[in-house]
Amino acid sequence: MLFPTVDFAIFFVVVFLGHWLLNHLAQPWNLFMIAASYVFYAWWDPRFVLLLVGISFIAQVGAIAVDRTRSPRSRLVVNATAVALLLLPLAFFKYYGFFAVNVTNTLVALGMDPSIPLIQVVLPVGISFFTFMAIAYVVDVYRGDVEVAGWTDTFLYLSFFPHLVAGPIVRPGELIPQLQERRDERHVDVAGAAWLILGGLFKKVVVSSYLAAEIVDPVFGDPFARSAPDALFGIVGYAIVIYADFSGYTDIAIGTAKLLGFRFPRNFDRPYAARSIQEFWRRWHMTLSRWLRDYLYIPLGGNRRGERRTLINVLVTMVLGGLWHGAAWTFVFWGAFHGGLLAANQWRRRRASGEEAEEQPVRWPDHLRRSAATFALVCVGWVFFRADSLETAFGLLARLLTGWFTPSEFVNPLVILTILGMLALQFWPRGFGLWLQAGLSRLKPAPLGIVLALVLLVIVILGPPGVAPFIYFQF
Repeated sequence: MLFPTVDFAIFFVVVFLGHWLLNHLAQPWNLFMIAASYVFYAWWDPRFVLLLVGISFIAQVGAIAVDRTRSPRSRLVVNATAVALLLLPLAFFKYYGFFAVNVTNTLVALGMDPSIPLIQVVLPVGISFFTFMAIAYVVDVYRGDVEVAGWTDTFLYLSFFPHLVAGPIVRPGELIPQLQERRDERHVDVAGAAWLILGGLFKKVVVSSYLAAEIVDPVFGDPFARSAPDALFGIVGYAIVIYADFSGYTDIAIGTAKLLGFRFPRNFDRPYAARSIQEFWRRWHMTLSRWLRDYLYIPLGGNRRGERRTLINVLVTMVLGGLWHGAAWTFVFWGAFHGGLLAANQWRRRRASGEEAEEQPVRWPDHLRRSAATFALVCVGWVFFRADSLETAFGLLARLLTGWFTPSEFVNPLVILTILGMLALQFWPRGFGLWLQAGLSRLKPAPLGIVLALVLLVIVILGPPGVAPFIYFQF
């Protein structure tokens, strides 16, 4: 079920009413919200509700087993077993085909006749997100950061529909305590929720859809036939598309949760204004960045085992982070590219006596120069993220060097204005947005409703017919 659809609007009205009617009854409310979340997930394919139930069951049994085990060694074994069991469905659905094809090709190249069965497997929507949340729950219980939750709290934590299919990745300590307390409808931030939802809809329905159809899809669809200007604006356009699409989705998710009285962590913080790759990853998909740091990079040893091991840990973390996004060599390359940049940046900082340049006060011209350099590197990485093969990615980058005498087909004033406008918003003073949001919150219900309806009408008019799936649904 997609957020910007009539189906979801009807679904949310029913859930909103049931949520607040049952709010004072803990167990009926839990069961109602679990059922509603399963209906939301089943709208795509009812069969995979069983997968969600199974992941939730393994996570709860694993957490209970870890909590009841007293020996440190046994606790470690039980925790590792639970995490491995949680990863098995993800490994099968997401990586079996990638593994089978590459092993088969390697064996054929060596002159052998492999007999690995090639099975066409449908990837369940959101499996990476709720699997990572399930792992966080078990590991946090193992570390003593959270206590074992009740069965219905765990099942709702993993299935809660606003975050279910594309994040943000909410930690157990961030959401489970909120599930266990009753919400006060008088304290719901309606204006703040509306600001996030309408802003997210505009980014997804208008900006992302327009740039994807107007320039990004044609350029990446046939990069060898495109001019250098088309390639350049297609690449930068995709940076805007994926930001508008994914941040738009999470804004809607966070705003929807707000209307139900819940607080989700931020997932984006103007990432294209970052002045280094490290700062970019502190601003982009922030909940995933923190998850990779706390549940992969630190367990690998973090920066505690010397400089060489630290750089290896950074690279391994980012390669696995790239592979998490998709079972293809393009994602592995993308992860390795960012891992190499992060490792190089960390090595340079160590050589400069550990000074964090991005935290030093800088003047605006220098800020813009460093942000532009970081954005250029990020855009190069996005080429591999979006391309369907390494050949396509390198071919598109090659057009930047050779295609300046080919006439442009897709660059037009509106494309340029949209891209520049979205980039300018990355540097827009935060106070202006807060001022607008505060103005909305001061409106009485009738004027607020009129303003929101007008904004929604603008989105409907400017948006294309139909709604394309969110990009991160495939991960």
